[in-house]
Amino acid sequence: MGKRLSLTEFIALIAFLFSLIAIGTDMMLPALNLIANDLDLQTNNQAQLIITVFLLGTGLGQLISGPLSDTYGRKIVLCTGISLFILASIVAIITSNFFMLLTARFIQGLGISAPRAAGTAMVRDLYNGRKLARVISLAMMIFVLAPAISPLIGQYLMILFGWQSIFIACAFAGLIAFVWLLIRQKETLIIENRNPFLISNLIQGYKTVFTNKRVMISTLVQALVLGGLFSYIASSPQIFTNWLHAENKFPLYFCGIALFSALSNILNAFLVEKLGMWFLSTCAIGFNMFFSMVTLMIYYLELIPNLLHLPVFIIWSSVLLFTMAMSVGNLMALAMEPVGHIAGLASSIIGSTSTFISIIIAMIIGMLFNGTGLPLITGVTILAILSFVLNLKNPRVIS
Repeated sequence: MGKRLSLTEFIALIAFLFSLIAIGTDMMLPALNLIANDLDLQTNNQAQLIITVFLLGTGLGQLISGPLSDTYGRKIVLCTGISLFILASIVAIITSNFFMLLTARFIQGLGISAPRAAGTAMVRDLYNGRKLARVISLAMMIFVLAPAISPLIGQYLMILFGWQSIFIACAFAGLIAFVWLLIRQKETLIIENRNPFLISNLIQGYKTVFTNKRVMISTLVQALVLGGLFSYIASSPQIFTNWLHAENKFPLYFCGIALFSALSNILNAFLVEKLGMWFLSTCAIGFNMFFSMVTLMIYYLELIPNLLHLPVFIIWSSVLLFTMAMSVGNLMALAMEPVGHIAGLASSIIGSTSTFISIIIAMIIGMLFNGTGLPLITGVTILAILSFVLNLKNPRVIS
C-alpha cells in the first residue's frame, strides 16, 4: 500500500504527476518546425497536430480513467496510465512516420489522462472546499516549473541528440513518477467508498454532474480559459519564429513567461482561503479580459513601432499565463466541491469536457495563424469576455 505521505511530499508528488502533461506538450514546442521538416510535412501548421492530438488523447482517456479509479482505486489506475505513457514514448522514439508519431502521441495522451483524472480525484479524497483549492494551488506552483523549463530542456536535447531524445526524456520522467507513486503513495480511496463499474452508476453519475449548475458553469468557464491557454501553447512557436523573429530565444522567453504562473499560484495559495475561489477566478478572468482588449487595440491600430512588438507580446503573454494559472485551479476546485462522492467520475467528466472544448478552440485559432499574433490575441480576448460573463452566473453556494 505504501507509506502515508506528509503534506509536503504529497503536494510534490501530485505536482510531478500533473507536470507529465506539461512535459508531454511544452518540451515538444521547440521541435515542431524541425519535425515538420524531417517528416516532410506540407505546412508547419500540420506540426501543431503533435500537440492537439496529445491533448485529444488526454481528454478521451479521462472518460475511462476517472470511472475506473472510482471502482478499482486511484493508485492502480495511475500506475497503469503512466505505464502506457512510457510505452507510447518508446514508440515515438523509433518511428519516422508522421501518422505513427501522431498515433504514439494520442496513446501518450490516453496514458497521461490518469494523472489528470485520478490524480485530481486523489486530492479530492483528502481535501474539500477552500482547502482543496489551496492544495491544488500549491501543487500547481511546483507544476508550472515544468512548462517553464521544458522548452529549454527540449531545445537543448533537440540540438544535441535530435528531436527523438525528447521522447526519451518523457519516458524517463514517466518512470520516475511510476516508481515514486508505487513505493511512496498510499491508496486514498478505501474499499468501502468504491463504486461498482456499472452502467447504472455511470448514468447516475453523469446525471449528477450535468444537472449541477455550479459544476457545469465552472467546467465551461474552465474550458474557455484552457482554450486560450492551449491556443497560446500551440501557436507561440510560430509567432515567435515568423512574426517576432525570435526563434532562438523562444525557449528562454517561454521560461520567463511561464514563471508568472508560479507567482500566480503562490499568491492564490495565500489568498484563496480568505477571499474564496469564485472571487479570485472572476478577478483573474476580468483582468485578462481588460488587458487583452488593450493589447488587441494596440496591435490593430498600429500604435507602436515594430521594434516594440516583441516586448509588448511578452508582457501580454505574462499577464495571460498569470491570470490563467489563478483561474484554472480555482475553477477546478469550484467544480469538484459538490461531487466528492463520485470524485473519479466527476473529475473525468469535468476534465474531458473542458479538454475537448479547449482543443477545438485551439485547433481553430491555431489554423487561423496568418504570420502575426493577431488571430491568437483576438481569440483570447473573445474567450476572456465569454468566460467573465459566464462566471458571473456561477453559484457561490453549493446546490
